[in-house]
Amino acid sequence: MAQEPQRNQWKTLDTDLNRISQVELATAYVSRPLVGPGIALAFIVLAGVAAAVFFGQSPVNMVVVFAAIFGAYMAINIGANDVANNMGPAVGANALTMGGAIMIAALFESAGALLAGGDVVSTISKGIIDPAGIQDTKIFVWAMMAALISSALWVNLATWIGAPVSTTHSVVGGVMGAGIAAAGLAAVNWATMGKIAASWVISPVLGGVIAAAFLALIKAKIIYQDDKIAAARRWVPILVGIMAGAFSAYLALKGLKKIIKIDIGTALLIGVVLGALAYVVTAPLIKRQSEGMENRNKSVKILFGLPLVISAALLSFAHGANDVANAVGPLAAIVHATEFGDFAAKVAIPTWVMVIGAFGISFGLFLFGPKLIRMVGSQITKLNPMRAYCVALSAAITVIVASWLGLPVSSTHIAVGGVFGVGFFREWHMERRLRNSNQKRPPEKRIAPEERRRRKLVRRSHFITIVAAWVITVPAAAMMSGLIFLLLFSITG
Repeated sequence: MAQEPQRNQWKTLDTDLNRISQVELATAYVSRPLVGPGIALAFIVLAGVAAAVFFGQSPVNMVVVFAAIFGAYMAINIGANDVANNMGPAVGANALTMGGAIMIAALFESAGALLAGGDVVSTISKGIIDPAGIQDTKIFVWAMMAALISSALWVNLATWIGAPVSTTHSVVGGVMGAGIAAAGLAAVNWATMGKIAASWVISPVLGGVIAAAFLALIKAKIIYQDDKIAAARRWVPILVGIMAGAFSAYLALKGLKKIIKIDIGTALLIGVVLGALAYVVTAPLIKRQSEGMENRNKSVKILFGLPLVISAALLSFAHGANDVANAVGPLAAIVHATEFGDFAAKVAIPTWVMVIGAFGISFGLFLFGPKLIRMVGSQITKLNPMRAYCVALSAAITVIVASWLGLPVSSTHIAVGGVFGVGFFREWHMERRLRNSNQKRPPEKRIAPEERRRRKLVRRSHFITIVAAWVITVPAAAMMSGLIFLLLFSITG
């Protein structure tokens, strides 16, 4: 009888331990969503500490510390939103796993930012604001701070609602809004703003048309051929050569500013030479890889897998070289103005500032990127390696064409426009085939118009959300920036 209370005690202890383990499990489950924000917050704090180490703790230089904090915050948001456009199609086409895409993107984004990121950046974002309109250095610093904060907040909001937006246009809107609040409407270069507004339409439409044109070419020359493998052996090396040439010209034009200044004619010549070389190297490799393959579409998709992965990596490198300035451009302007007591149209970016931008983009991609990668890769329209390859190819070609025309374009708009172009082309192509088949069928077996509408291949809800976010990016960022500038200026007197 004496052992009975002891046995009951053990049962009570087991019950209590079980409850504790359940509480620990629940706590772990609840805290899991907080891991990403926690790591991001730690990086942001480290960025502030780095700025404090470089600039000390005097009241004036604390402005730089806060600017570094918001610059790191902006870089994280760029990684969470913008990088999805480069990796989304490859992941959606199952050419890369999510983990593989994040690793490749983080590596090539950082390499592009640190190795080829422009060492000189226009601190007033491509001539949006006339520096002569803002005479006071203090006002200029607060204007850049407001632009940095507002653009970061807007990109964060867009990521939260699942809309891939242009971080370039967010910064442009932020600089414009702060400039108007600081010096009035006359301070804005409206001709430049007009070009940027035109790019809202030109970038996605051109990207979509080029992507759709390449998909039509692949369907006509490979997919609908009787001997698909023989057609693939002939055309895949040509397409890889076009890709290599386009990316070579793209990187020469946009990604190597730090090393050497290349005009568009020289860039195109480099592209032609390297494209031809890629064709010569690829042709025997494709022939060897295709030996023994079955004559069906699945086999053709395999041949596009590796070129798609390479194109995604090159897009990430070029994106890192170009768009890191969106995160650190206003920060570099604040550092220069605080250190030298004046401001200029262009300043050198300190290495520690570039490191904040590069690592911030990688952290943002790793912690928050999967949401937008899934959106771009699989939730707008269904992608396979051939369709995703057309999107990547159109992105490089569109940037070259836009540079030749002198238009400021957004890599986000181009890539997402390419996805839409592929999806709408598939809809049009399917509709044409249904219409032709309906004409051959008896009336009772024809597909009803309601059923044909249900079979749309592009999600209209995502299309409307993304286009709406694109349209309001500049005015929304400008309005937020103007309000933040007025708040900062009133607080600091």
